[in-house]
Amino acid sequence: MAQSARLSLSLLIALVVGSIIGSGAYSLPQNMAAGAGAGAILIGWLVTGVGMLSLALVYQMLSNRKPELDNGVFAYAKALGGDFVGFNSAWGYWISAWIGNVGYLVILFAAASYFFPAFGDGNNKVAIIAASLLLWAMHFMILRGIRTAARANAITTIAKIVPILVFVGCAALAFHPDTFVAGFWGAPALGSILDQVKSTMLVTVWVFIGIEGANVYSARAAERVNVGRATIIGFAITLLLLISVSLLSLGILGQPELAAMKNPSTAGVLQAIAGPWGGMMISLGLMVSVGGALLAWTLLSAESLFSPAKTSVMPKVLSKENGQGVPANALWVTNGCIQLFLILTLYANATYLALISLATSMILLPYLFSGLYALKVSWLDRGQAGRDSLSGRDLAISLVASVYCFWLLYAAGPKYLLLSALLYAPGSLIYLLTPGRKPLNGFAKGLLVLIWLAAAVAAWMLWQGLLSL
Repeated sequence: MAQSARLSLSLLIALVVGSIIGSGAYSLPQNMAAGAGAGAILIGWLVTGVGMLSLALVYQMLSNRKPELDNGVFAYAKALGGDFVGFNSAWGYWISAWIGNVGYLVILFAAASYFFPAFGDGNNKVAIIAASLLLWAMHFMILRGIRTAARANAITTIAKIVPILVFVGCAALAFHPDTFVAGFWGAPALGSILDQVKSTMLVTVWVFIGIEGANVYSARAAERVNVGRATIIGFAITLLLLISVSLLSLGILGQPELAAMKNPSTAGVLQAIAGPWGGMMISLGLMVSVGGALLAWTLLSAESLFSPAKTSVMPKVLSKENGQGVPANALWVTNGCIQLFLILTLYANATYLALISLATSMILLPYLFSGLYALKVSWLDRGQAGRDSLSGRDLAISLVASVYCFWLLYAAGPKYLLLSALLYAPGSLIYLLTPGRKPLNGFAKGLLVLIWLAAAVAAWMLWQGLLSL
C-alpha cells in the first residue's frame, strides 16, 4: 500500500473518536438515570473509567509488543486460542458492527422526524427507503478509497463534537449542586447500589464500543506507534465528554425527570436550560454524529471480514481489494446484510434500543479474548531480561481488563448471551466450510459444542416465548 494512502495519527484518532461517539452520547442522561441515582452513576463511571482505560492500554500494549499482528480484535483472539477462536472474535465483531449500523440508521431518521415528521420513529417505509439511499451513497464513497472515507469521517467527528461541547458548556453554567445531591443514592424502586451500578454498565458498554478502532486499522497506519497513541488519546477525549454529559445533566434535572425523558434526552436537558433552540440543535447534532458513526463503523466492519479472509479463516473471496485498496467484497457483503436487516426492521418494527442491545452483546467476547491474550503475553514475558518491571505493569493492566470483561458478561445477563449464541452458531458453519482452514483443536471443539448448546437453548426459549429481543 502506498505511504500516501496510509492513515496518519490524526485520522486514526478521528476513527477512534468517530467510532465511539455516535447516538449513545446524546441519550446518556436518560439512559443512565433510568436505572440509577447520582451516587451509583458516579461509581459506574469510576468502574467504567478504570475498566475501559485498562482495555485501551491493553490495545496499546499489544500494538507495541505484537506489531506483526494486524486487525487486533481478530489477530489477538487467533493468537490466544487458534483459528476458530479468531474467527469467532472477527465474526462477533462484524455482526456487532453492522447491526449497530442498522440501529444508527433507525435513530438517524427518528431524529430527522423532528424536521420531517414523515420519518416517524425511523422504522417506517419512508424512513427505510431514505436509510437505504444513504447506505448505498456511503458505500460508493468508501469504494473510492479508505483514506477518502477516513478524511470524511474526520470532518464529521469534528462536527459531531461541537454540539456536545455546547451542551457541556451550557450545562456547566446552569449546574445546581442542590439538584445533583437530591436523592443522591436513588429511590428504593431502583434497587440496591449494586443493581444500579450494573444498569449503568449496560449503557457504558455501548457508548464505549469503538475503543479498539485504531487497532482494527493497524495494518493501514502510516506509523505503527501511532496505533497505541490514537487509542489512548481517543479514549481520553471521549471519556471526558461522556462523563460531563452524564453528570452535569443531574445538576439540571432530577433523576426521576431525566429517567422519564424521550431520547435524545440531551435535547430535553438543553431545552430546559436555553429554550426551544436546544432541541433543534441537539437533533441536528445527533444526525451529524450518527452519520459519522455510520461511516466509521462501515469501515471497521468491512475490515473485520477482510483480515481473517487473508489468512483462510474466512472465505478467500472476502479478501479481494479494488484498485483503491478497499476490501470491496467484504464491503458489499456487509452493506448487503445491513440492507436486508433494514427491510426486516420495517416488518418486525424493531426499535433502536433492541438493536443496540444485541449489537453490544456480540462484542463482549472479542473484548474478553483481547484481555486474555494480553494476560497471556505479559505472563509469558515474566523473568525476561530487561522486561520485569514492564511485564509486571502489563500483567496488572491485563488482569484488570480481563476481570472487567467478565464483569460485563455478568452485567449483560443470560438473555443477551443466549441471543448472541444464535448469531455465533451460523458463523461456525461458515468456518467449517471454508477451504484451507485448519482442523479444530480440543479447545475449539469444546467452544463449538458450547456455542451450539447455547443456541439450541435460546431457540427453544424463543419458541416457548421465554426469551425475546
